[in-house]
Amino acid sequence: MISILKRNNWLILKTIVLITIIIPLGITSYETIILQKKSVEFLGDYPTIVGVLVLIYYLILLVLGVIWVLTQLKSVLKLKNEKTKNELLHLQSQVNPHFFFNMLNNLYGMVDKDAEKSKKLILKLSDLMRYSIYEGEKSLVPLEEEIAYLKNYIELHRMRYYKSIDIQFDIDIDDHTTEVMPLLFIILLENAFKHGVENLREAAYIHISLSSKNKKIFFEIENNFDKNTLPEKTGIGIKNIKRRLELAYPKKHNLIFTSTNSVYTAKLQLQ
Repeated sequence: MISILKRNNWLILKTIVLITIIIPLGITSYETIILQKKSVEFLGDYPTIVGVLVLIYYLILLVLGVIWVLTQLKSVLKLKNEKTKNELLHLQSQVNPHFFFNMLNNLYGMVDKDAEKSKKLILKLSDLMRYSIYEGEKSLVPLEEEIAYLKNYIELHRMRYYKSIDIQFDIDIDDHTTEVMPLLFIILLENAFKHGVENLREAAYIHISLSSKNKKIFFEIENNFDKNTLPEKTGIGIKNIKRRLELAYPKKHNLIFTSTNSVYTAKLQLQ
């Protein structure tokens, strides 16, 4: 059925192009060959009705041409948007899988030692996975839901570690209807635990600040780290967040990383 429609459309297009070429060519040939005119004034000696009909035909043709161009542009934009959406979904699906895998391994070894704690960790992990799966597919979520997700993630780590960690999370939200792309801040928070807390035996800290004002979101996270344990190359998480920001917040974001005196800071601004 589709192939028949395409064939019919192609036949109509060829017919229109052929008529468009034949009209001026036929009139010119008639006047120069049959009437043997030395110069030809297009439709100059023809009845007014003929000129009007030809003019209407070309106007219709022009309108159809404009509509066709706009349709093609719309199709290209739709295809581009679909491609962008699919890439975003793919990038969001990459968030946290290794964290969940590691947590499950840790729980396996903890079940026999501390059953009650393991149960609580499983419930927290279940909440995180549910949010990642269902909310992670959305283009935008309420900022407050994203904050709740970050708090659950932090609480899970508090329960997991036996060492003391100084974690501060300051929140200042002026508009409770503010929305944000899901699973965006978690990458920065995850890195703070992975490259900071994980490798420090004592005095580990993570200080987080998240605020929204005048339709702008500010997120800052600072943590200390051990210089001897930093990876040589940038991880997939940072590449992931940079690409997602390019797709979802083109020219409406600012992401800055600084590292001085064993202190790492990430600052993200969204508009």
